[in-house]
Amino acid sequence: MDGKSRRDIKSGVEVDIVLKKDQRTGRLTRGVVKDILTKSAHHPYGIKVRLSDGQVGRVKKIFV
Repeated sequence: MDGKSRRDIKSGVEVDIVLKKDQRTGRLTRGVVKDILTKSAHHPYGIKVRLSDGQVGRVKKIFV
């Protein structure tokens, strides 16, 4: 699943995100969702989340 719909993302789910500094390269960072920061139900670039280690980025892939 891609990370464009808020309903697909829950706290505790493992995801790949792209950090702000890595947007040009597209380098992905894997982690577990702590907080969902995007308020809208859908976002074209991916829902913004905070990982359990404190990193913030947009979800590119969800692991179920």
